[in-house]
Amino acid sequence: MTQHIIPVRIYYEDTDFSGNVYHAAYLKFFERGRTELLRDLGIHHHELASEGLAFAVRAMEIDFRAAARIDDLLEVSTEVAEMSGVRLVLNQTISREGVAVTSARVSVVTIKMSGGPARLPKALRQRLEPGA
Repeated sequence: MTQHIIPVRIYYEDTDFSGNVYHAAYLKFFERGRTELLRDLGIHHHELASEGLAFAVRAMEIDFRAAARIDDLLEVSTEVAEMSGVRLVLNQTISREGVAVTSARVSVVTIKMSGGPARLPKALRQRLEPGA
């Protein structure tokens, strides 16, 4: 899997008093991108939960480059940059008509729902490997 893209439409609820997308709304869009990447690989959060596993964002670096506004149609691009036993690092970009609006580098770890780190399931690692 090299790159996964989903569309996101901006609604009134995503904006602030100035009519621009509120900065925290971008976090929701990035989350949707990560979730849909996994879903397209056949990995569902409820299945991980049934195994006692979940994902948690460990770190996120965001670069706000331009404002998005109501009715904009954006694309959320997600790609795996790095993978280790318990961690995924993802590069994500939100763009409008091919121009980056916001980008993020997100470190996600696998955790046990009972507490503590967990290894990425083998099936997940295999699906996320380059060329998979």
